[in-house]
Amino acid sequence: MAAARVLMRLNMETRVHHADVDATWHALLTFNVTRRQYAEQLIRVYGFEAPLEGALAYMPGLDYRERTRSGLLVEDLLVLGYTPDQIAQLRQCPAIVPFREIAEALGWLYALERSALLHDMLRKHLVSRMPELGRACSYLAASEGAANKRWRDFGHLLDRVASASEDGVVDAARAALCCQGSWYREPVARPRRDSDPIET
Repeated sequence: MAAARVLMRLNMETRVHHADVDATWHALLTFNVTRRQYAEQLIRVYGFEAPLEGALAYMPGLDYRERTRSGLLVEDLLVLGYTPDQIAQLRQCPAIVPFREIAEALGWLYALERSALLHDMLRKHLVSRMPELGRACSYLAASEGAANKRWRDFGHLLDRVASASEDGVVDAARAALCCQGSWYREPVARPRRDSDPIET
């Protein structure tokens, strides 16, 4: 069906960017992963997803409310010891601006939905290494047991909305993944604080 075809095309035509985007997540899949590594990844993701969710929210014809997760990143950072003021200081990706058309928005949404496919595996690994992180994994647990359904639903969304503008969706997805990979490679700018709650 068209939804599967659109997703297959997106996967094939953006695959050159996948390893780059996934690298910082895969770096957590080690025996000696630390709380600091995890916190820094949440900071990276928040800096990308928060402004992207804001841009998606203002896109006419795209109801994104049920897919938002940046609030869960804030919850997890609070559990890890960050204060609201410190979270408010976190840098956000300046390259994300309001979208001109829905095809562009869907291409950027692809970047978010694709990353979510890794979350369940990552959560299980992190909690197996550091059980105390179970309270700080609400973001990773957002699609627990439903990641595949969420992915299929996204495919149906593409089928309904993007079938007439696939090229635009693919171009936007490439741009989104390039931006996401570049943002994730940047050193994490940690908020100013008197003391750092993440020691290891």
